[in-house]
Amino acid sequence: MQCADAQGSRASASRSLAQAERVAIELKQGMTLEEVEKLLGKPNRTALRNPGNTQGTLHWTYSWSDASASKRYLQVAFGAKAPEQWTVNSWDWTDY
Repeated sequence: MQCADAQGSRASASRSLAQAERVAIELKQGMTLEEVEKLLGKPNRTALRNPGNTQGTLHWTYSWSDASASKRYLQVAFGAKAPEQWTVNSWDWTDY
């Protein structure tokens, strides 16, 4: 597994957890990388998993802290039907 910090502005810096949860309702399967970035901003972290399995799975992770100082993470998973044509497969909120 490879992980790297994304460059540029971060969604977590400009949006509260409550705002992010409201915006994330607009996520849909099949959205492109560009559509997700327009909706949520640049991710805090990226990862490519199983790159030897056809195209693999690209994961974007967003993070926010709430008033209780706990972190919430939104992970968006993309699959590619063709090289460089990533679309949303799934997403999930987690606490760490």
